[in-house]
Amino acid sequence: MTEQLIISISGMRGIIGENLTSPIALEYGCAFGAFLKDRNPESKITVCIGMDSRPSGYMLKSAVTAGLTSVGVNVIDLGLVTTPGAGVSLRELGCNGGVIITASHNPIKYNGIKLLLDNGMAPSPQAAEEIKFCFVEKNFTYSDSVNCGKVTFDNQADERHINKVLAIIDKNLIASKNFKVALDSVNGAGGPITKKLLAILGCDIFAINDEPTGIFAHTPEPTADNLKCFCDVVKNKNADIGFAQDPDADRLAIIDNNGRYPGEEYTLALAAKYILSKNHGNAAANLSTSRMIDDIAANSGSNVFRTPVGEANVANAMAENNCIIGGEGNGGVIDLRVGPIRDSLTGIALILQMMAETGKSISQLTSEIKSYCMIKEKFNADKNLAQKIFDSAKETFSNATINSSDGIRFDFDNAWLHVRSSNTEPVVRVIAEAPDQPTTRKYIDTILEIKDDLSE
Repeated sequence: MTEQLIISISGMRGIIGENLTSPIALEYGCAFGAFLKDRNPESKITVCIGMDSRPSGYMLKSAVTAGLTSVGVNVIDLGLVTTPGAGVSLRELGCNGGVIITASHNPIKYNGIKLLLDNGMAPSPQAAEEIKFCFVEKNFTYSDSVNCGKVTFDNQADERHINKVLAIIDKNLIASKNFKVALDSVNGAGGPITKKLLAILGCDIFAINDEPTGIFAHTPEPTADNLKCFCDVVKNKNADIGFAQDPDADRLAIIDNNGRYPGEEYTLALAAKYILSKNHGNAAANLSTSRMIDDIAANSGSNVFRTPVGEANVANAMAENNCIIGGEGNGGVIDLRVGPIRDSLTGIALILQMMAETGKSISQLTSEIKSYCMIKEKFNADKNLAQKIFDSAKETFSNATINSSDGIRFDFDNAWLHVRSSNTEPVVRVIAEAPDQPTTRKYIDTILEIKDDLSE
């Protein structure tokens, strides 16, 4: 079955040459430009655009740029840039919007067009629907020769981003420790800028897959199965810590000094533990994030505000509820002092700061956080099948506390289960967490059995 092009609050994502082509990207650029012009009718609109290292990025960036300029929008081309770096530049340059050509953690056959508004956040669901309407209905008007948008180029995105990160830590303290750090950037956009940051922090760097060729050295999502070789590298090099990024460097996984992958959930947990130990404030996380953050917040006298999946949802909750740290359990850390976007560089800096201040190894720091068993699975499902699964699960778990803001989350006395459709893939994600593996597995298997029964 041919996959459908996905258009959501996360922008557009598809398979290059199959359902995501240059004409489609051009018209999506037109639609975004028309949407921004409608919101700002009295001013000339400027949008910054950047891309991760995927080879198809050049084609899509050119097409989106052509679409934006054809409806009279000026474009600032940032070149190769991380997603959080593009967000920093958008705000620093005073742009009305931003575009990042990236498919994040998806395999190389995919690419996407992620949109940001002038606040550095992804569009709200309502705004995303307005942009989609402009695209589907071709509700845009081309500019004449004189009023077409102009393109300029800017190569300062990395410098701006690094300066924002350095402002929230003590670089001299970290540098005095001379940490030995291993880095795997999966040949994405994160390699060059992360090596610059680590060098400024006085780290002894051993980097692999750090050239931004876009030819991923392994499956790009920074999960345990995909980082087995990197775990060996960290152990064999006697590194103090290993950092693994996804292609657009908004997600971060850590490998401890024993070459062990503790789990992507620990990235946010560690950052939250450090921040909440230093300052009074609340935290925010999505519905799929481990309850480790709830334990950490409770120990600090803080609250955790839960949101639907999506960094814009988390960032909005942070702004509304005096949250000093937030993010998503997939390795995404958000510190509003840097920006409202998941940021692997922010995660790296905060974790190194924590190690420097405490004098503890990363394995010691992770062992101090109460752990749970979390299992994550996914399977292909269209919207109709997904809705049937949700409805059947509600009947099965009718005694649970139910949150329907993003798929269905079921809270039990000692566990939780979240079943939702992905914003970026035609799949249903199933995540459960409990104190032990058999309990967690029971909830996952129940959903898989429901899916199998409905698919027959």
